[in-house]
Amino acid sequence: MIGRESQEANNLFFTCSLIEYIARKTKNKRSVTVDALGRTAVEKIYNLADIYHSDNIETVSDDFIDKSNITIGSYDNISAAKYAVPSYWDIGKVYKRVILGIATEKGLPVVDALFEAYHSFVSEKIDDYNSSFYYEAPQNILNAFLDGKIE
Repeated sequence: MIGRESQEANNLFFTCSLIEYIARKTKNKRSVTVDALGRTAVEKIYNLADIYHSDNIETVSDDFIDKSNITIGSYDNISAAKYAVPSYWDIGKVYKRVILGIATEKGLPVVDALFEAYHSFVSEKIDDYNSSFYYEAPQNILNAFLDGKIE
């Protein structure tokens, strides 16, 4: 472990932040972005995150947008936000915590847990910046995922 978190957690944090950055830039839902990137690219980002993290995120995002042929969509949760919009780093941290929790609770590899998280109803709730869900306690967000409902 280097720093306060494991390399796995740091790699996942960058991966989720890059997914968020690409989704915002291309105006796509996060699940659409993950699907457009595909498992191979997501695994590559995750495995090489420490290298990609040292480059400009805009350059890295452009490379993956081009290689994955991600088109511009119409989903714009940023413009729809009535309040302060969290940064892509903030949302990356939210997803990182949920995904690590899913991986632990379900005994899944991290990338499998990532795909589950981004394809769940929890993802839609996290991306609604007009609600308070994205800044709930990490355990509450994980519990909502595991229970299949928000209490």
